[in-house]
Amino acid sequence: MTLPASWLVLIASLPTAQTAARMRLWRALKTAGAATLRDGVYLLPEAIDAAEAFAAQADEVRAAGGEAWLLSASPVDAEESAAWQRLFDRSAEYAQLIDEVRAADPAGWPSSQATRRMQALWRRHAQIVQADHFPGESQRQSQAALETLQAAWLRLTSPDEPQPRATEIQRLDAADHQGRIWATRKRPWVDRLASAWLIRRCIDPQATFRWLSDTAKCKRDWLGFDFDGARFSHTPSRVTYETLLASFGLEDDASLTRIGALVHVLDVGGVPVAQAPGIEAALAGLRDHFTDDDELLDAACAVFDGLRRALGTDKNAEEGSA
Repeated sequence: MTLPASWLVLIASLPTAQTAARMRLWRALKTAGAATLRDGVYLLPEAIDAAEAFAAQADEVRAAGGEAWLLSASPVDAEESAAWQRLFDRSAEYAQLIDEVRAADPAGWPSSQATRRMQALWRRHAQIVQADHFPGESQRQSQAALETLQAAWLRLTSPDEPQPRATEIQRLDAADHQGRIWATRKRPWVDRLASAWLIRRCIDPQATFRWLSDTAKCKRDWLGFDFDGARFSHTPSRVTYETLLASFGLEDDASLTRIGALVHVLDVGGVPVAQAPGIEAALAGLRDHFTDDDELLDAACAVFDGLRRALGTDKNAEEGSA
């Protein structure tokens, strides 16, 4: 691993009475993954986001009546640089999480708590990753342990979910897939609803959907999705929605890709997405209300339409402020 040639140092001093400001500073620096050289002296490998994090905290310190300096520093040699890197070692945090994950038994989780427990473990992993400036084997092991637990949990709670298959995704032309019949399992949930919305909005606007109680009855000329043996389904790294994105060259659309991250975490777990709980709650309400799957899809499309507009607006705002 190439070590940084230069580092950023934040020196901060707050009045003794500013206990709340001191706690806010500590929390912000912990989230940013800063290392502590000594009391009031903090270190990050030089990068744009590191500079922004330190500058923001320097402003906070000054606003609270303290003093702050932001410096650039270079180690005297490679040995010193390696010593600074060791201050950022997250292996103990990953090890603690891995032990907890491996000790977990989804079969013993109360059904009312299972989803929250799984999501909490993924959030812990994401928090460590966010603060891990030198990712290595510990991060990979933590990810693998969580994916193994997630798969075991899904086998218990959703035995009919398709199993990922290792296959090369072929790039397809949407023009060759117009006016087709698309088939999936009945009573669609997040991945199937999002996939059907994507098909209708971006791939085949004239699509007709068939909701199957038995996927073996999917006809040869129908395009199956999100079940074992379907034309489009899970791969080791993608849920069905993401497979469709890749198959039809839609991954360059930032809003569609961001929806993909949300669908992924709701379907198989992974890095949390802020909007995911709200979208899950909205879709659950619709699924309880509509017994007809075509009506359910129509209502869900309105949810995903709004989400796409919101995510596109958020992205545009980010680019405008850059």
